[in-house]
Amino acid sequence: MPELPEVEITRLSFADRIEGGRVTGVRVGKPLRWPLGCDAASLLAQTVGAARRRGKYLWLPLQHGGLLLHLGMSGSIAYHPEPALPPGGAHDHFDLQTTRGSLRLTDPRRFGAVVWSPAPDEGPAAKLLAGLGLEPFDTAFTGDYLHAALRRRRVAVKQALLAGDIVVGAGNIYACEALFRAGIDPRTRSDRLSRPRCERLAQAVREVLAQALSLGGSTLRDFRDAHGMAGRFQLQAGVYGREGQACGRCAGPVRRIVQGQRSTFFCAACQRR
Repeated sequence: MPELPEVEITRLSFADRIEGGRVTGVRVGKPLRWPLGCDAASLLAQTVGAARRRGKYLWLPLQHGGLLLHLGMSGSIAYHPEPALPPGGAHDHFDLQTTRGSLRLTDPRRFGAVVWSPAPDEGPAAKLLAGLGLEPFDTAFTGDYLHAALRRRRVAVKQALLAGDIVVGAGNIYACEALFRAGIDPRTRSDRLSRPRCERLAQAVREVLAQALSLGGSTLRDFRDAHGMAGRFQLQAGVYGREGQACGRCAGPVRRIVQGQRSTFFCAACQRR
């Protein structure tokens, strides 16, 4: 699933290119997770503003409202510099053509979404964004904040990170890597983490996500940015996807378990409860 780094990389790869373009065409294909919420024709002739990101959502402002986009489990957005697009394929479900190029959302599993809202804090967008936690690079995301939030949870710390209502962006691969860097066993109950350990974890989350951004995100199956470029973070992962291989710190074996139907990778020697 595209996580925060992949969504941000996608935004950066098209935002400045399409900003200021006037919408000349809209094509809606097979239904996605939620309906568009407006007549597609009503988007014509509107000018595109500066795309923003909140968690794993992209907000594309228009003169009247805007579009909230989500890539779902396997979606991607491609940018085409030419205003006209070739005919869409079976998995191409939304096209936005402008005078400054076009965007196409491709989503084989159709868990993604394009939803119109009058503003990010109104209508459907407000409901979808309401439960999101802090951005990892927000100055308010500190060890003290994380400690206070985790004290209210009685679940494994990795599950608390994945929930997204404490901090956004720590998806499965990045939660595994952050816990490894912080030396915390992913099975540790959230309310038992000390303040110093929470400080190390908050720092590790920021470091892992910053590194992922610098490397173009992670491509485990099919992620590409809006220009078709794959990410490289997975090539430098310390534990993720390395079951049975030697830990780079202690040379012990990397283990894999299942938590909440997701694979968790960790080093039992380096990561303590």
